[in-house]
Amino acid sequence: MTTPTTRHIPAQQVPVDDLPTPRYLDERLAHWARTTPDAEAMTYLGRTWTWAEMDERVRRLAGALASMGVGRGDVVSFLDKNHPACVELTFAAASLGAANAIINFRLAGDEIDYAVNDSGAKVLLVGSELLPTISAIRDKLVAVEEVIELTPEGDHGDQYEALLARATPLPRDPAVRPDDTCLVMYSSGTTGRPKGVMLSQANMICHTVAAHDGWGFDPGDKNMVSMPLFHVGGSSYVLFGIHDGVPSVMTRDPDGASLAGAIMQGANRTFLVPAVLAQVLQSGDDAIRLFGRLKTYCYGAAPMPLPLLRAAIEAWPDTDFIQVYGLTEVAGVITHLMPEAHRDPEHPERLVSAGQPIPGVEVRVVDPATLEDLPVGEHGELWFRTQQLMQGYLGKPEATAEVITDDGWFRTGDMGKVDADGFVYVEDRLKDMIISGGENIYSPEIERVLAEHPAVMEVAIIGVPDDRWGETVKAVVSLHPGQSATEAELIDFCREHLAKYKCPTSVEFLEALPRNPTGKILKRDLRAPYWQDADRRV
Repeated sequence: MTTPTTRHIPAQQVPVDDLPTPRYLDERLAHWARTTPDAEAMTYLGRTWTWAEMDERVRRLAGALASMGVGRGDVVSFLDKNHPACVELTFAAASLGAANAIINFRLAGDEIDYAVNDSGAKVLLVGSELLPTISAIRDKLVAVEEVIELTPEGDHGDQYEALLARATPLPRDPAVRPDDTCLVMYSSGTTGRPKGVMLSQANMICHTVAAHDGWGFDPGDKNMVSMPLFHVGGSSYVLFGIHDGVPSVMTRDPDGASLAGAIMQGANRTFLVPAVLAQVLQSGDDAIRLFGRLKTYCYGAAPMPLPLLRAAIEAWPDTDFIQVYGLTEVAGVITHLMPEAHRDPEHPERLVSAGQPIPGVEVRVVDPATLEDLPVGEHGELWFRTQQLMQGYLGKPEATAEVITDDGWFRTGDMGKVDADGFVYVEDRLKDMIISGGENIYSPEIERVLAEHPAVMEVAIIGVPDDRWGETVKAVVSLHPGQSATEAELIDFCREHLAKYKCPTSVEFLEALPRNPTGKILKRDLRAPYWQDADRRV
């Protein structure tokens, strides 16, 4: 594990680099509660908590969970938009040796049903906006013993706040170990059903330290947390401010008004998807000037169109841009393209790279057919080895074995190359995944739904370039003889069964889909016309 090279000294605190690397998720929170108890820790929708208050809430929540029978090896679950309670639940569960399964609030009811049941969650913390969805499927959530409602504002009558108020604080269980799973993040798989990625406390701490390398916080800085917490980019990034003891401003949504409000409250470091950049640049001079206050704009989780990146670099000459590439299975970031590389006139080609591996990460480029290493600059599957690597897929040892080798290498399924200077270029996908606006979308999941439409004979889902979202979902279908269907009809059919962001935005009709001699649909041929003039393939 490598400590950050940049020294960052938040106001009223000892140098962060002088502190020992934590072993448990709640160590730094407890440290700041002791050393700077009255300093601002988190602001959300007009409410602010100090470090002492946040630590007290976590301890009380741990006591409440323990009283419900939650202990080491158990799972609790969170379903809501961004809310500090999600972070509190992760810390409290971790202190008991339990894990927080964070569910994507954008999922449809039957998808939520699957994820909650798959996690085996005993307690479900759900936002009031999502409670009707849970009420409709409550009888299907067989393992859930307690459902606790929370509101965005924490008003009188909020069940979650009442739970904390009557709970007895409980310290970390001495039986807890750093390799205990603390998070279960759902990432869809090629089987068409989501898989629960199990991340340990050690995984998350290793990521926080390594991904933080090369940049830090200055006195007076504030961290803006706007990525959804159900996404590894949100739940990993929120730990940076807690690790360094700087205040965070959390937004409930990543919309323009919320982001602008956070910046006006002093937030000047953030991680967001590229689509936000496009929205800001289209919003006029006032928005561009406001976002120019950001010292660091870290982006990732989706492709960044090169023209958009160049426009952003020109619009914000004083902002440090950091691109990150990563996966849920490695707790988030695995490579980064640092600020100097963004403004290096000698190597403009590096703007389409994913940067270099972060400290402690090894990379290989492997022929997926022969499993032999390929020379520098050759195109193959990207493999990584790191202490950030997940514990495995929850309840799916076979799926885990498919992606983790006996000697600890993770097979990403992403195709690319590494140049002589160690810059990683992600160029294609071995697995059928589409990343749209930071959301991982797997083709089989949508194909499974569309195949149920009575008019559809066969279907292939592909990702096509999109200036705003990086890429978007396209369905290519052939219909049964004598049957008919419209583009709008098929899209609406998907929306009845899937979250809206997973549904196709366009449909192409073909008499027959192209196949290879063994009968496999040639998705690369279907994608090629759309990507041939794009700056990058993913």
